[in-house]
Amino acid sequence: MSHYNAFSNHQKDKIVSVNILSNRWFQLLFSIACMMAIASPQYVWALFTTPLLARFGVSLAGLQVTFTILIVIQTFFSPLQGFLVDRFGSRLLLSVGAIVTGLSWVLSASANNLYELYLGYGLLGGLGTGIVYVGVIGHIARWFPDKRGFALGMVAAGYGIGAILTTFPISSSLESLGYTKTLTIFGLIIGAIGFMSAQGIRKTGDTAMLEAASESETVDLKSKEMLREPIFWIMFVMMAMMSTSGLMVISQMGAFAKDFGVSNALVFGMAAYLLR
Repeated sequence: MSHYNAFSNHQKDKIVSVNILSNRWFQLLFSIACMMAIASPQYVWALFTTPLLARFGVSLAGLQVTFTILIVIQTFFSPLQGFLVDRFGSRLLLSVGAIVTGLSWVLSASANNLYELYLGYGLLGGLGTGIVYVGVIGHIARWFPDKRGFALGMVAAGYGIGAILTTFPISSSLESLGYTKTLTIFGLIIGAIGFMSAQGIRKTGDTAMLEAASESETVDLKSKEMLREPIFWIMFVMMAMMSTSGLMVISQMGAFAKDFGVSNALVFGMAAYLLR
């Protein structure tokens, strides 16, 4: 009897644990953590341009192709990444995406030429961050059919918060350790945090999703129906214009600061161009 009670209590604890992870607010927290983990490759690229230029002795235009590859792969592979997430599940793909993102930095640390940097930071970084970004958006949209705007806004904010939390530590590490050790250390951190956060991801139950959707006034459209809606194209153009201008500034901020002679300017003891 005592053995039965012990087994029963163990099963109850396991059930409680599963129920907690299946709470959609916990799913939102795990998703935000995944987004925070993969924000650095895009937002802190400008910090690496100066040491990488010194290392490879190439033109700034040639080096910036790395960032272009990252964004192009992240963007135009999104439909395929979304298909893979639907096919294999969010937890598996987010885990893979986090590992690939971290690996892209580790491999970039040992790059001997631009082409290896293109392959590591650009190609692998774009694939990894794209998988996580698309996977998180799709995952949260399923868990919050009645609060999509709020939930998607929170995970998008997590992407920016991740950059805020890593910009200054990475900048400090670059000054004290150099870019190779910085890429290796933070690559391992990115991969580890992203992978661990992805383990908390759970598939939404059909019942929970339908109950939430029944209380919502939103309308689900198929892909072909969505493409026929004018509002989709208006939002698409708005997002493309905003993203393009923002990414241009982010990727070139280090070069701008150097050209204008303010790369060493400090504000409250911090480099001014980091406060962008």
